[in-house]
Amino acid sequence: MSLKLTDITLTYPDGDTRLTALDQVSLEVPRGSLTAVVGPSGSGKSSLLAVAATLITPDSGTVTIDGASTTGLTRGELTEQRRHKIGIVFQQPNLLPSLTAAEQLQVMAGIDGRKPRTARSRAMELLDAVGLADQSGRRPHQLSGGQRQRVNIARALMNDPSVLLVDEPTSALDHEHGAAVIDLITRLTHQQATATVLVTHDRAYLTDVDQIAEVHDGRLRIPAMKRCSA
Repeated sequence: MSLKLTDITLTYPDGDTRLTALDQVSLEVPRGSLTAVVGPSGSGKSSLLAVAATLITPDSGTVTIDGASTTGLTRGELTEQRRHKIGIVFQQPNLLPSLTAAEQLQVMAGIDGRKPRTARSRAMELLDAVGLADQSGRRPHQLSGGQRQRVNIARALMNDPSVLLVDEPTSALDHEHGAAVIDLITRLTHQQATATVLVTHDRAYLTDVDQIAEVHDGRLRIPAMKRCSA
């Protein structure tokens, strides 16, 4: 099991009281599988993703990655955990405008201390996996929205994370390109053997995910479990 959330409760200050964002949420995501988290705005989807990413510490409960609990880790240790174990695909690609597609990925490897030649090889391998090997020398303004999102996904995989967390990757794309991005994430989840959590409000893309988890008012339920045919 690569990612496990156990009895997660998260609250925020709200005047004289506290607002419950997550209420005793538990979720298990095996390696090589994709779990989609769905629910209306304000239901707790983003809070769940932030807790799984160790960006927010819950009031109670545990986050376990590769069998090790993150409870009690210092801020520096959590940063190291994210660097080596967690890949995050943000809603907006936020690519650096002066860097080529390959360089966007190589920067991540540089932060991790990899040698330039090794970083270049890994970057090209991932760009090929997302269908952009022939666009490796292009800068963000030379790429379409869908291509920028694919670079964003490849960048999140650069340091071989065991957990991949994806936040609304189709929000700025039309249906055709959105479906292609979800198909890509599904394929890469299996190829790279990541435990992937995908937050989305749109169920239309979720025909091939392994598990669907619904969040409503901070509570999570899993109405169905299915294995993808790929």
